[in-house]
Amino acid sequence: MDLSNPVWLPWLALAALLLNLLLLLALLLRRPRRPADVAARDEVRQWLDQQGERLERGLRQEMVEGARSGRQELAQALASFQSAVTAQGAEAVRTQNAQVDALAMQLTQLRGTLGDTLVGQLQQLALTMTQQAQEATRTQNAQIDAFAQQLAHLRGSLSETLTQQLQQLSEANARRVQEMRATLEQQIGALQAANSAKLDEMRQTVDEKLHATLEQRLGERFKQVAERLEQVHKGLGEMQTLAQGVGDLKHLLANVKTRGTFGEAQLGQLLEQVFAPEQYAAQVATRPDTRHAVDFAIRLPGRGDDGAPLWLPIDAKFPIEDYQRLLDAQQRADAGAAEAAGKALEARIR
Repeated sequence: MDLSNPVWLPWLALAALLLNLLLLLALLLRRPRRPADVAARDEVRQWLDQQGERLERGLRQEMVEGARSGRQELAQALASFQSAVTAQGAEAVRTQNAQVDALAMQLTQLRGTLGDTLVGQLQQLALTMTQQAQEATRTQNAQIDAFAQQLAHLRGSLSETLTQQLQQLSEANARRVQEMRATLEQQIGALQAANSAKLDEMRQTVDEKLHATLEQRLGERFKQVAERLEQVHKGLGEMQTLAQGVGDLKHLLANVKTRGTFGEAQLGQLLEQVFAPEQYAAQVATRPDTRHAVDFAIRLPGRGDDGAPLWLPIDAKFPIEDYQRLLDAQQRADAGAAEAAGKALEARIR
């Protein structure tokens, strides 16, 4: 810290004044309090206030002047430093330009020297490589010729050797083929003989089994046929019995009265199974102007004009003779007889 600098002078004066004030204040505080001392202390306080104000004004002026002088000195120092830096920069630029120019000249000289040297070396290298290539070509041609001669000689030797080996191999193969043919013929002959023997045995066995199986199956079939014939015989006997019963029934129903009684009984059973007792009646005169009554009549819903119930008449007696005459005429294709039989059947039904 430079104490001779004008900037620090106000601060030093202020520090000295404050130190004096503190010492004076300490002396006053240590003395006993008396009225005169109190008055003196007030005077001292006023004097101190005045001195402080005066000192403050002086310090402010000195600080302003010191700051102004410091700014001027700082501006001068900066200007001198800037001029020095500018001068040094210009000198450095001039020095660098000179060095760059010298380096460019050296590079130009070096490039020319290197270019000449490289051209000479490349020409020498090309000449050397051309000579080496020619020498290598001559050497390779000589080696190829020698190799071709060796191949020709080797091919001749191999041809002779292969021819001999092929002849030997052909002879050996021919002998082996003959031996194999003889062996195969022997084996085939033995196999054929064995197969013939086995076939004979198999044929005999198959014949025996077929004969036994055929006899067994024929016996079973004949037995089944006999059983079926017996069943047919029994069925024929039953059919004869049934035919006899049908004939008896037909003979029984040939009587008109008997047939009517049987039909009436069957009709009554059917109506009894189907309808309730109040839904049908027996021996009903469906017409009021006649006394002829039908076997049965079914009561229909509603009533007639006279208030009488409506009846659907059902008669158990069917004119079967007239119907059979109609069928016979139709089978004979007799139109007249069929028409007459139809009219008679219609009259009987009415």
